[in-house]
Amino acid sequence: MYQALLADAKFHEQLLAFDRDLAAQRRAAGCPDCGGALHQANYRRKPRGRPAALGEEHDRRFSFCCSVDGCRDRSTPPSLRFLGRKVYLAVIVTLIAAMRDGVTERRLGKLATTIGVDRRTVARWRGWWLASFTATPFWRAASAGLMPPVDASRLPAALLERFAGDAEEQLVAFLSFLGPITGGPSMQAF
Repeated sequence: MYQALLADAKFHEQLLAFDRDLAAQRRAAGCPDCGGALHQANYRRKPRGRPAALGEEHDRRFSFCCSVDGCRDRSTPPSLRFLGRKVYLAVIVTLIAAMRDGVTERRLGKLATTIGVDRRTVARWRGWWLASFTATPFWRAASAGLMPPVDASRLPAALLERFAGDAEEQLVAFLSFLGPITGGPSMQAF
């Protein structure tokens, strides 16, 4: 059911619209350090795993730069499309790592031809979810409020299952939940 979302251009358009809204909110709030106006300073990403039919606007990471001399700090808003500095889209990193039955040779072959991801990359993602992600201050704080506790050995699937709705609504809620680690200073840790 989630696999259909990976190729759904409308779903990716929706994620882009959410990112535009998050960027507008960040820009309207001004520089988090000095309160100065923010100028657009988007940068190009080369995301892997996106449907080929999507336009170049899907490769842009929204970002801003403070207009105040002496500050000029970059301010990058949260994103539902990008997971920190990871090359693959957040939806890809999430859904492939969340496969309930694991990645069999057959599934890996299909992923390799469809998305271009290999076994070592998937293993790194699983390691990131199970070790690096669970060690973040964000996860320690967020997981403390989840009852019953999330089985961290089943991340990201165990967390994805906590969100209500159909597959699309669950995934959007999950990616929104991860927002604090996708932009700003916390992004540098990933």
